[in-house]
Amino acid sequence: MKKILVTGGLGYIGSHTVVALQKAGYETIIVDNLSNSSLNVLGGIARITNVSPTFERLDLRYKAEVVDFFKRHSDIEGVIHFAASKAVGESVEKPLYYYENNIHTLVYVLQECVAHGIENIIFSSSCTVYGQPETLPITETAPTQAAASPYGNTKQISEEILIDTCAVENMNAISLRYFNPIGAHKSAEIGELPIGVPQNLVPYITQTAAGIREKLSVFGDDYDTPDGSCIRDYIHVMDLAEAHVVALERLLDNKNEEKYEMFNVGTGRGSSVFEVIEAFEKGTGENLDYSVVDRRPGDVTAVYADTSKANKVLGWKARRTMEEALASAWKWEQKVRNS
Repeated sequence: MKKILVTGGLGYIGSHTVVALQKAGYETIIVDNLSNSSLNVLGGIARITNVSPTFERLDLRYKAEVVDFFKRHSDIEGVIHFAASKAVGESVEKPLYYYENNIHTLVYVLQECVAHGIENIIFSSSCTVYGQPETLPITETAPTQAAASPYGNTKQISEEILIDTCAVENMNAISLRYFNPIGAHKSAEIGELPIGVPQNLVPYITQTAAGIREKLSVFGDDYDTPDGSCIRDYIHVMDLAEAHVVALERLLDNKNEEKYEMFNVGTGRGSSVFEVIEAFEKGTGENLDYSVVDRRPGDVTAVYADTSKANKVLGWKARRTMEEALASAWKWEQKVRNS
C-alpha cells in the first residue's frame, strides 16, 4: 500500500479524507497539533474503516520537528496538506498568527518533500483566493482579486509558493480550491466539532438547535443578493474528501498535464444563509432562533463554483445534496451531545 501523509488529518476535512483514502486502499499517516481537533477522531476513523491510522502529534511550525519527522518517514509517496488555521474572522483579528501557521508550515513541508524526493502534494486551497469575484459562477481562470482577509491571502501566497516550487523542483502539485464544506460522515462517527465558538455556519446552526448556543447570528442582511444574506456554495464534506483521493491518484498515475494544476471543488450552486437555515428547519423539524447582526469583516457577498473543469478533467462530481449534508450534520451533533 502506498503511504500518504495527511497533515491536519484529525481536523474536519482531513479526517473525512483519511477515511476516503483508507477506503481506497492507501496507508495513511496523520500529523496534527490538535489545536482545533481531538484524539477521539482516531477512534471514529478506525470504526468506519476498520483500520487505525498512524498518528503523530506534531506542530509543523517547528522546523526541527518537521525535519526529524521526514527523516523517519522518507517512504511517503504523497502529501495532502490541510494543516492551517481557517477562520476568516479570526484571521482579521490575528493576522500574524495566520501568516506563521499557514505559510511557514507549508514551506517546511515542501522543503522536506524536496529533500526526500517526495514528488506529489495536494494542497488544501480555498475559493477565498478569488476575493470578491467579478462574475459568477467562478472558473479557475478568473483573476484573483485582492484578498478580503488574511486567511484568503495566506491561500493566495501558498498557491504562489507551490507554483514557484514546481517550476524548479521535481514536484507536482494540485490545489483544490474548495468552497464551503458541510455535513458529516453518514455513520456519525466523525464530523465537524470546532473548539470554542463555531466560525462556520452549519455547526453554529446545529449547536443552536441543540441548545448549546442561545441564538444564531446572521452576519448582515443588506448584501446585494435576493434575500440580503451572503451566498456560498455548500458541498458535502465526503464529496470533498473523495475529490482529494481522485486528485492524488491523478498525480500518482502521472496523469497530470502540468506540474501545477488547480481545480474548483464545489456543487456549482449558491445558497444564501437564510436558505440554509430554512432547509435545516424543514429537514429536521427544528426551529432556529436567529437574529441579524452587523456584517463580519472579510466576508464577500457571493461565491459559487463553476466545477466543469473538475467534472471533465478529474472525472469527479459532487453527488450528495444539501439536505443530506444538513441531516448528517444534525445526526452528528446529536450523537456528540448524547455521548
